[in-house]
Amino acid sequence: MTEEIKLMKGNEAIAHAAIRSGADGYFGYPITPQSEVMETLMELKPWETTGMVVLQAESEVAAINMVYGGAGCGKAVMTSSSSPGVSLKQEGISYLAGAELPCLIVNVMRGGPGLGTIQPSQADYFQTVKGGGHGDYRLITLAPASVQEMADFVTLGFDLAFKYCNPAIILADGIIGQMMEKVVLPPYRKRRTEEEIREQMPWATLGKKGNRKRNVITSLELDPAVMEQNNIRFQAKYKKITENEVRYEEINCEDADYLIIAFGSMARICQKTIELAREEGLKIGLLRPITLWPFPTDIIASYGGKVKGMLSAELNAGQMVEDVRLAVNGRVKVEHFGRLGGIVPTPDEVLAALKEKLM
Repeated sequence: MTEEIKLMKGNEAIAHAAIRSGADGYFGYPITPQSEVMETLMELKPWETTGMVVLQAESEVAAINMVYGGAGCGKAVMTSSSSPGVSLKQEGISYLAGAELPCLIVNVMRGGPGLGTIQPSQADYFQTVKGGGHGDYRLITLAPASVQEMADFVTLGFDLAFKYCNPAIILADGIIGQMMEKVVLPPYRKRRTEEEIREQMPWATLGKKGNRKRNVITSLELDPAVMEQNNIRFQAKYKKITENEVRYEEINCEDADYLIIAFGSMARICQKTIELAREEGLKIGLLRPITLWPFPTDIIASYGGKVKGMLSAELNAGQMVEDVRLAVNGRVKVEHFGRLGGIVPTPDEVLAALKEKLM
C-alpha cells in the first residue's frame, strides 16, 4: 500500500506505525501521557486486519512478561508506558536482555521521582542508558524529536532489535507524545509467517518439529564459567552495536563557537535557540543525539578542540551532561541547563543560560 499523510499525536503515530511495521502483538497498561498508544490500537482493531494482538494487561509487570513470552516465540512484540510504569518493567527488561530477545519498548517520559507529575520530563535518561534493571546489559535507545520520528522509529526499533537480538526502546517524552504534526505513514509490512520465523530465528520456541533439539530460552545460568562467557558474548554484541549504529544530527555546527547538545523535545526548542543566537551574531550550533545508546561519543569528542564551550540542555537535573563531559574529557567546558517538574523552557531561556554559563 502507498504512503499516507495524516495529522496525529506522537502517541497515535506509534500505534499506526506498529500495525504497519508488521507487529505481532502489543501488551500494555494505561498511564498518562502515553495512554493514546493503546487507545488508538484498540480503535484501529488490527486483529481484524493484520492479525496483530492488542491486549491490556492487568499490570505493567504482566505486560512486560507477556512481551517476554511473545519475543521468545520470535514474534515482533512491543509495549509502551510512562516513567513509573517503565520502572515496574525493569526486571522483565533485564530478563529480556539476558535471554537475548528482540522487542520494542516505548517510554513517553513524565516528571518524577515517584508518581511525580503527568507533565513532560527527560529524567529517565539514566534509567534507560545506564541500565534500570540489574546486570551488565544495554538497550538500543532511540530519541525522537518529532511525531514523524515517533512513527519512523517503530520500524527502525524493530529492525535493530531483531538484527542484534536485543531489546530496543523509544525514549520520548510527554511533549512528543502529545503534540500533533503531519506524519507520513509507512507502507504496510507483512507479519512474518511461522515458516519465516523458523528459518530466520531458529532459536524461537514455536514447538518442536522433526529431529531438532528443543529450544530453551532463559536468562538463568548457574554455572559461573558459562555465565561469564554469556556476558562476554553480550559485551561483544554491544561493542558491535556501538561501532555500527550511532545516529545523530548536526545543525549549524560547521562554524560554531559554542555547541548545544540536546535530544528529543529539548532539541526542538534549541533549534529556535540557535536561530535567535545567529540573529544576534552568535555562532551557536546544535548537535542532537538520535541514539542515546549507543551515544555519539566520537562526534562530540571531535568538537572538543573546535568550540569554546558546550551546553547540555535537558528536561532534568543533569543526566546526559555526564556523557558529554566524558566524551570531551576535559578539553572544553561543559555546562548543564535544565528545568524540572514538568516546566518546559523557552528558546530564550536556553540562550540566556548559555550566555551566563559559557560566555
